[in-house]
Amino acid sequence: MSSTFSLAAKPCIGAGDGKLVSHKSTFTTTRAQVTIAPKQANGRIFPELSKQGIPHNDLHVREIVDRQSKAKNLVAMEDACRKPQFHPMFLEEAYEKCRNICAEYAKTFYLGTLLMTEERQKAIWAIYVWCRRTDELVDGPNAMYMSSVVLDRWEERLNDIFNGRPYDILDAALTDTIYKFPLDIKPFKDMIEGMRMDTRKSRYENFKELYLYCYYVAGTVGLMSVPIMGIAPESPLSAQTIYNAALYLGIGNQLTNILRDVGEDAMRGRVYLPQDELAQFGLCDEDVFSRKVTDQWREFMREQIRRARFYFNQAEDGASQLNKASRWPVWSSLLLYRKILDAIEDNDYDNLTKRAYVGRTKKLLMLPLAYTRSLSVHRLVIL
Repeated sequence: MSSTFSLAAKPCIGAGDGKLVSHKSTFTTTRAQVTIAPKQANGRIFPELSKQGIPHNDLHVREIVDRQSKAKNLVAMEDACRKPQFHPMFLEEAYEKCRNICAEYAKTFYLGTLLMTEERQKAIWAIYVWCRRTDELVDGPNAMYMSSVVLDRWEERLNDIFNGRPYDILDAALTDTIYKFPLDIKPFKDMIEGMRMDTRKSRYENFKELYLYCYYVAGTVGLMSVPIMGIAPESPLSAQTIYNAALYLGIGNQLTNILRDVGEDAMRGRVYLPQDELAQFGLCDEDVFSRKVTDQWREFMREQIRRARFYFNQAEDGASQLNKASRWPVWSSLLLYRKILDAIEDNDYDNLTKRAYVGRTKKLLMLPLAYTRSLSVHRLVIL
């Protein structure tokens, strides 16, 4: 470690080298239950695909919103051990490490963070790195050593981070972040629960099951992010509505990840697609593993993409109600992720042998549109 840091008289920090230690990261109103008209292809009428997810109350999201919407009472706590005083150079190095990891592994996401204020940038990088490290427990190079004990220990380490006792330099960045912003621990714990789900399940019988998984590994990121982005003081919408929109953005992102990565996941024996919906289109796991793009597969993918776009549409209202300094990067992320769905279509729905991506030029061309969207309050009307 090239720099040093100072602590309160009672030390709370353990030593660490900052290396990645050894997974993939709901409330439904009447709007979220809108269904798609049946679609005809090759003389067949396919059944409607549900958009209904898990009720928000079942996930206790309202409690998260209530706690995170309050003043920064955690920052005012007097317990010296819970408020470690890091040396500025140490924090600078910690956040720089987070920035580098984000830039290397999440290029589209990182591009959006560059449009944020410096304080928000650092906080989002710290959250991203923690989420990535959590994901790596299940999907990383050391995943073969995964067990419930590993996740239990990771959750204990999370508790230590929130109690001002980070284990290493990357944990320290998150500890600093949670004392600058009113972050609640439950979304972080829920993400760990998503990793537990990934160790138990490799199939999802229906969309409700898949939606729950998407909430745990990605909807939670939306809940973590709202306190960083901030809600515009003049917003006419309730905090709950804006948090709902952020959760929907996470759901849309994860559904997009799933559709982009179908081929890669299949090589690991995983199918993150609703089994009942595959059957509705005359498909099964064997069709996924064969990696052959058929007309049935294209029809199936059209409806899956339509659903993902539905959740992005649901997210738009909230994106326009955030703090003005945060709207542009959030809109950029939203629009850029949508482009991945366009890329799947451009590949003739071949996400079995090809990985859809958005080129740097297209990303840059999307920024002016995102900026225009960020300037006005946008209200989506669902037809």
